[in-house]
Amino acid sequence: MRNDTATASAVLALTGGPANVRHVTHCLTRLRLTVADPAAVDEEALRALPGVLGVIGAGTPSLQVVLGPGVVDTVTAEVERQLAARARAGGVRAGAGAVETGEGAHPSPTGPSRKGPLAASLSRVANVFVPLIPALIGCGIVAGVGGLLTNAGWLPGLTPALTAVASGFMALIPVFVGYQAAKEFGGTPILGGAVAAVIVYPGVAKVTAFGVHLSPGQGGVLGALAAALLATRIEKWCRGRLPGPLDVLLTPTVTVLVSGLATLYGLMYAAGAVATAIGTGANWLLTTTGAFAGLILGGLFLPLVMLGLHQALIPIHTTLIEQQGYTVLLPLLAMAGAGQVGGALAVYVRLRHDTTLRATIRSALPAGLLGVGEPLIYGVSLPLGRPFVTACVGGAAGGGFVGFFAMLGEKVGATAIGPSGWALFPLLTGNQGPAPAIAIYGGGLLTAYAVGFAATLAFGFPRGTARGTAPPVTDRTPAGSA
Repeated sequence: MRNDTATASAVLALTGGPANVRHVTHCLTRLRLTVADPAAVDEEALRALPGVLGVIGAGTPSLQVVLGPGVVDTVTAEVERQLAARARAGGVRAGAGAVETGEGAHPSPTGPSRKGPLAASLSRVANVFVPLIPALIGCGIVAGVGGLLTNAGWLPGLTPALTAVASGFMALIPVFVGYQAAKEFGGTPILGGAVAAVIVYPGVAKVTAFGVHLSPGQGGVLGALAAALLATRIEKWCRGRLPGPLDVLLTPTVTVLVSGLATLYGLMYAAGAVATAIGTGANWLLTTTGAFAGLILGGLFLPLVMLGLHQALIPIHTTLIEQQGYTVLLPLLAMAGAGQVGGALAVYVRLRHDTTLRATIRSALPAGLLGVGEPLIYGVSLPLGRPFVTACVGGAAGGGFVGFFAMLGEKVGATAIGPSGWALFPLLTGNQGPAPAIAIYGGGLLTAYAVGFAATLAFGFPRGTARGTAPPVTDRTPAGSA
């Protein structure tokens, strides 16, 4: 049985103690800590903790501890509880130990991240959507079960209820995006949600903008994001200029009125055009250049992750799910992780006398098969250098396989974002139904495994490296960092 309390306590102790932790947040697999003094972090001991799959960003203020899906939620909650308890006890100096969840993390003024402006902006946008992923997963699986029952003609009395359960969240997702966006960017969350709710209100069909009637839901999550950002700016402007009694009455009124009208008479129309272009572009890309697009997306996704640029895809995935019921991009990108698995297996076979590395691979492979790739990336392929590149080749091959079938009219999509690898199977569907999508996705995984394995075995080691021995230390320098 997991002991999340002990894990949280150990993580805090090895990151320099609670007083060294400025901010706490998490994504699907990683506990993210902003620390005041990076030198106080004991990276080796942190890596050795039971349950820790990897450590990223050691030596920088932005530390990431890879714990895996599910575990990261409970450990983060325990870290937050311990920090909050210490703060209440008066043991934390002013400005230190501030706790923020994945629903609203902000950069630390005393421990700035080394991310560039683009990566930092994308990270904050990602923080808006990451808390929505559990609901997307749950509703996606319920929708898949409902679809299977409908196609089979089973339980006709239950399927409408399943449809309602699965669709309710998606119908109101702009409201949640607006709430989260205002919270992330320093506004009042409920005002962000209130403005974004305009987008899904049925009465907008009576509003005319640019000569056409608006449609409920037009602009979707992109419009909600823009509306909440505008509302936050207006709210901050008002609060800096109105005295207390007037602030209570006028700030929310002006915020909702001005940003609401701007949403109706501008943002919904513009965001709707962008969302439509995204859907049209994704369909065109796969229909006309599917195999090539799959090669590029599957091969370059891991480098995008390294640069933090993959976060720009989260709103695109959500928009596609909202429009079409599934995102056609995620199954292609998931092939990158499969290439890592194939490459790691080749390293395991080739370096049979490197017992430490083989032990790392054995412990990381189950997570890799389920789509948690960080342990293999940061524990195996990046330190070795060349296997990271050959693993990307495997991902490109798997992406090309899935993309080729898209050119033939067999699209594969995921009804939710977050899971990858084998964990994505329950969320798969497509324009021809779930069965063909599962078969094609499975074929893509096998292709990525095989090509990643073969490419790493053939080209993943310097010439002259003896079979069974590790490459020189100079060839094991990490090729990058997240």
